[in-house]
Amino acid sequence: VEEKYEDDDPIIQRLKNVKVPLFLLINKIDEATPEEIIKLIQIWNKRVKFVETVPMAALHKNNTDTVLKLIQDNLPEGPAYYPKDQLTDRSERFFVSEIIREKILLLYQQEIPYSVEVVTHSFKKGKTKKGAPLIRIESYVYVMRESQKAIIIGKNGAGIKQLGEQSRIDIEKFLGQKVYLEFTIKVRKDWRNDETSLKRFGY
Repeated sequence: VEEKYEDDDPIIQRLKNVKVPLFLLINKIDEATPEEIIKLIQIWNKRVKFVETVPMAALHKNNTDTVLKLIQDNLPEGPAYYPKDQLTDRSERFFVSEIIREKILLLYQQEIPYSVEVVTHSFKKGKTKKGAPLIRIESYVYVMRESQKAIIIGKNGAGIKQLGEQSRIDIEKFLGQKVYLEFTIKVRKDWRNDETSLKRFGY
């Protein structure tokens, strides 16, 4: 669905004042006719000065490689804030939560992924009964409604089982160790509009 903007909309005015290269991305081209796509391109290029225009279908990875290359080609080289051998300033807990969030995006449709927050509550390094390294992880998955909790869990727990299996596989690849992963689904009503919750989640 195309969002409607007037020419004097504040968003358009702000875009006109942006000093960095702007790209116009027309998504979901697989759901539109060529005439509709051309019309959108013409309308937006009359409003704002874009460096490049890219018709794409992100879900089908149509032209997503073009977008990534455009971003890479236009990124300025910045100063070295960290030593060359330091890959990130983020913790392992952060990446565990992001892997779980990615799986939720892939497994659940519509509003579910955008109503979910993932927090890695516990991250403990230990060993299996046979003495092999093992990381025990407990993650909280927050949703806004009981109905969303039921969708995450799925019929007879099938949904959360699949989420756990797929998350664990990628977490083990990332950490290079065996992982025991446990989920707790919590309902925190309307957390996206609650300042305290947003601060707790790091926003």
